[in-house]
Amino acid sequence: MTAGVALVTGASAGIGREFCRQLAARGCDLVVVARDAARLGALAHELGSTHGVRVEVLPADLTRDADVDRVADRAATDPALAMLVNNAGFGTVGRLATAPPEQQEAMLRLHVLAPMRLTRAALPGMLSRREGAIINVSSVAGFFYSPGNVNYCASKAYLTTFTEGLALELAGTGVAAQALCPGFTHTEFHQRMGPDGRHRPPFMWLTAEGVARASLRQLDRGGPVVCVPGLRYKALVAMVGLLPRRAIGLLTGRRRPTAG
Repeated sequence: MTAGVALVTGASAGIGREFCRQLAARGCDLVVVARDAARLGALAHELGSTHGVRVEVLPADLTRDADVDRVADRAATDPALAMLVNNAGFGTVGRLATAPPEQQEAMLRLHVLAPMRLTRAALPGMLSRREGAIINVSSVAGFFYSPGNVNYCASKAYLTTFTEGLALELAGTGVAAQALCPGFTHTEFHQRMGPDGRHRPPFMWLTAEGVARASLRQLDRGGPVVCVPGLRYKALVAMVGLLPRRAIGLLTGRRRPTAG
């Protein structure tokens, strides 16, 4: 993708911000979506002054129906929309019986309903133009299930499967779909979760810049629908695919609850 408009959610930090920087470097105009208007404004200034692209700031909390409606309307009515990156997300740690229910519901709204609704809004225009791409930022966690992360893993599994099915529907239309499934990545996502989100061996960590680059490179090459950045995570996902589901539960059930 070298032209048109890209709409990126969760754009103010981490992988979403890196997508914005790399797409702006390609000459794409942007619509940047996140809750923090001030950070979005700073990003818009940076990208506009560095790359000379137009950046529209669209503050929104995608756990709220009214805000999803606003962003969906924007995606549906832009005749130049060439890419949608559904990146917004967060993680929690805690058993379902004791976790705050409001937080769990917000996670499902953000990881499941918002990407589905924004994708549904963006697709008719892309299909009529016979070009475009949808990138749904999932996670390696979607290939597992574990205590302490039941909704996180389940919502990411949904997002990956949703994208795989969507790609079949889009075959031959000129519109591509990708499920980006990174492992542990240096972003604010893990910082917000406290020590449980950061204590991992150094070799397990990816950079947000590398994750976004791997996604766009695979999309450019017309590669597989599922993008797993990093050889170590590719090997891990391949190994998990060979294990019986019960074996995954035996492995993760003995571990301390974490997310990522």
